[in-house]
Amino acid sequence: MTATIRLVIERSVDEYSLLVKRIAYQLAARLPASVQVDDLVQAGMMGLLDALNHFDETQGAQFETYASQRIRGAMLDELREIDWVPRSVRKNARDIERAISLLQQQLGLAPTEFEIAQQLGLALQEYQAMLADARGHQLVYYEDFQHEGDEPIELNITDGRPGILQILQDEGMQQALAEAIELLPERERMVMAMYYQEDLNLKEAGAVLGVSESRVCQIHSQAIMRLRAVLKDWIGQ
Repeated sequence: MTATIRLVIERSVDEYSLLVKRIAYQLAARLPASVQVDDLVQAGMMGLLDALNHFDETQGAQFETYASQRIRGAMLDELREIDWVPRSVRKNARDIERAISLLQQQLGLAPTEFEIAQQLGLALQEYQAMLADARGHQLVYYEDFQHEGDEPIELNITDGRPGILQILQDEGMQQALAEAIELLPERERMVMAMYYQEDLNLKEAGAVLGVSESRVCQIHSQAIMRLRAVLKDWIGQ
C-alpha cells in the first residue's frame, strides 16, 4: 500500500467514524444492556475498512450506502459471535408471552401488568424487573423460523433472509400486525409509535410520557410480548 493510498484511507476512516458510531448506537438501543457499544464500534470500524478496500464506484452505489451495509454486517457478525441474548432472558420472555396469550383468551381483552404478574406467580416489581431484563426483545427472531440447533439471531437487526422477509411482507401478516398494534393499551401503542414511527429513543419517549427511560423500556418490552402472543400463528411459536 502506497503512502498516498494509506493517507486517503486514514482520512476516510476519520470522516466516516461518526457513521460507525451512529449505526452502533442504533443497534445498541435495541439490544440488552450487556452488549457494549464499544464492541459494536470496533467491529463496525473493521467493516468500514473492508468497505474502503472493496468499494467500486463504477457500480453506481453511493459509498455511504455501501459502507453502511458493510459496517452493519460486521456488527451483526460480532453479535452472532457473542450470542447476545442470555437463555434465561429468552425463557422469561417466552413465559410472559404464554401468560399474556392465556389471559387474553380468558379475559377477552389485554391483561394488565398486575394480572400478568399474578399469572406468572410474581410480585409486580419482580415482573417489571423481568421486562427490564428483556430489553432488546423483538417481534421476530430467526429462531422462530429455524429448526432446533440453528443459531438464533434477532431479525430486526439483521440484513435478512428471504424466507423470513417473505413472511413479514405477506399482506395477511401485515394486516394482523396492524390490528394487533391497534389493540395494544394506549400507553404501549404510544411508545411503539414514538419509537418506530417518530424515531425517538427511549429517553425521549419517556420525557413525552413523563416517566423514566427504564419505565419506557418495560412498556416497550411488554408491547412486543403482547404482539408476539397475538401473532404466534405467524411467527411459528
